[in-house]
Amino acid sequence: MKHLLSFLSAILVTLTFASCHPYEEWDDSAEGNFDALWTILDEHYCFFDEKDIDWNEVGQRYRARLVPGITQQELFALCAEMIDELEDGHTNLISPFDISYYDQWWTDYPQDFDIRVLQEHYLGFDYKVSSGIYYKIMPNNIGYIYYPSFSSTIGEGNLDWILADLAVCDALIIDIRDNGGGQLTNIETFLRRFIHEPTLAGYIRHKTGPGHDQFSEPYPFYYYPAEAGRMTWHKPIALLINRSCFSAANNFAAIMKSLPNVTLIGSRTGGGGGMPFSAELPNGWGIRFSACPITDSLDRQIETGVDPTEGCEVHSLPQDFVLGIDPILDFALSHLSGQ
Repeated sequence: MKHLLSFLSAILVTLTFASCHPYEEWDDSAEGNFDALWTILDEHYCFFDEKDIDWNEVGQRYRARLVPGITQQELFALCAEMIDELEDGHTNLISPFDISYYDQWWTDYPQDFDIRVLQEHYLGFDYKVSSGIYYKIMPNNIGYIYYPSFSSTIGEGNLDWILADLAVCDALIIDIRDNGGGQLTNIETFLRRFIHEPTLAGYIRHKTGPGHDQFSEPYPFYYYPAEAGRMTWHKPIALLINRSCFSAANNFAAIMKSLPNVTLIGSRTGGGGGMPFSAELPNGWGIRFSACPITDSLDRQIETGVDPTEGCEVHSLPQDFVLGIDPILDFALSHLSGQ
């Protein structure tokens, strides 16, 4: 992971210098800020071809809506609407009064998770918690871990306690439903407990020019097993996913799917396969966007999500939660009990 972080740091330095247009190119007017935003994305956003977006047409269509006397709030709303055309939850316009956010990547899909149903009907409120991770031994000697956010840092000692407690189990459920992402370093700390050899995690590219197809060669990155003496797990695993798994959680799902003892159960993740980068407009607004695409170990794009294992796509209906039923967790318990 140290090599990956060094590589990413070098990429960010490259992007910083590459994105520095002289400010005189764009004045601090509605037109200047709009053109700055459009150009920064045009030259550095990394998924135009992947999503078949005609950015020139998009820019012309929205620029035509600029009118004399447009207010800052109206300009922000117009720019945010244009950014939504990217359908990218990693792309946000940031002002002192608002932050744009594309949420249709998950609102158009079933919820597939309810924390209260999990606690009341499956965990029973007698579960343990360590560094933000819930864990318990469930029926049929199946261990259960719920990691709600990769923003929650977990220590090596915490993982030793958790996995030692679950070591008697025959199989393990790792639930990352509704995990909106977080830090790649937390993925590394967690994932290295489930591999026993250096494991190709995927590939990363960076922009090498302003063209939509100008990228570096793919750079492979690896994760390495935990140090000797640490608690690890190599028995069967069911990883529970839903559309609200995004960004770092999306990457975690892609890596886990490549492991032979792991089954992904649930629904396609929310995606977010690009490393975010930030730039500034003349008026001080910030734009955060996907600048470096990450692919899986087979060099397949994961920007639009990671699918469950074949035959393991499961959804919840609204009435399921009313009845205290979690179909995805039930499927996983049945699947692991039959192994």
